[in-house]
Amino acid sequence: MKKIGVLTSGGDAPGMNAAIRAVVRTAIYHGLEVVGIRGGYEGFIDGNFIPMEAGSVSDIIQRGGTILKTSRSERFRTKEGLLEAKRKAVEAGIEGMVLIGGDGTFKGAREFSEISGIHSIGIPGTIDNDLFGTDYTIGYDTALNTVIEAVDKIRDTASSHHRLFFVEVMGRDAGFIALNSGIGSGAEEILIPEAKTSIDDVVQRIEAGRKRNKSSFIIIVAEGDMPGGAYEIAKQVTEKCAYFESRVTVIGHMQRGGTPTCFDRILASRLGVAATEALIEGRANEMAGLINHQIVFTPFTKTRKHLVDINEGLLNMAHILSS
Repeated sequence: MKKIGVLTSGGDAPGMNAAIRAVVRTAIYHGLEVVGIRGGYEGFIDGNFIPMEAGSVSDIIQRGGTILKTSRSERFRTKEGLLEAKRKAVEAGIEGMVLIGGDGTFKGAREFSEISGIHSIGIPGTIDNDLFGTDYTIGYDTALNTVIEAVDKIRDTASSHHRLFFVEVMGRDAGFIALNSGIGSGAEEILIPEAKTSIDDVVQRIEAGRKRNKSSFIIIVAEGDMPGGAYEIAKQVTEKCAYFESRVTVIGHMQRGGTPTCFDRILASRLGVAATEALIEGRANEMAGLINHQIVFTPFTKTRKHLVDINEGLLNMAHILSS
């Protein structure tokens, strides 16, 4: 193997640049050429390639987002798109790929490998932390800290005005960000898709807190918990708790940006080195992950969402601590 490509795909996540840096410098260390593919799979089809040297990734480990840009490509889902990407890869002399993204990225990589014969290794880059085969995905820790910082500020206002705040966090249909940020910020209630939300239960806990002279409440809501999100939940709760003013805050895409934490930088660096060396060794169609602090590899066919269970112990602990 003489030349590899690296791309980022899907939603951006803090730490992706650290992973790109690790891939490029590891490949160069082992005597390979590296091609950066700009714009994810869309850029792959268009042949938007740039040569990358060690200096290309200087001063990026601390930057959020991705210097290679990203996208969600409908064309790459078609046979025509895959064949065009294969043609562009062959023309550029790309013999292997390192892909940074989530389950959609790995599904695309598997289909591309089947049609092209070019091996790929994946690196989990998503704030949702919902991929099977790793304890942590790149960007998750940074997103958690972003939420906690925001909730700490919201609590100051909630306490000053005797308010009930519903804070919606990202995670699509997974509650990992909501659960852990809720525990870390001391939220009074955490609502996630993995545990059925009962409006009556929420109201009862608010009323129990009011009897203990609690003057404010923070309720963390995972965006996929209920149709209508935090606004619908707030509407239903406040219809039964009219004695509290309520506000809804949607933190939104702020969670996907910002300077990555030290944890995410180290995780991205470890996985970037491991993925590149695995590609050199001849591994294919696997994701590099971290389980019990050790690097492991999981086939793309098993890295799907919804195979990761929420920690019931953490959920129970959250109820105990907020009672």
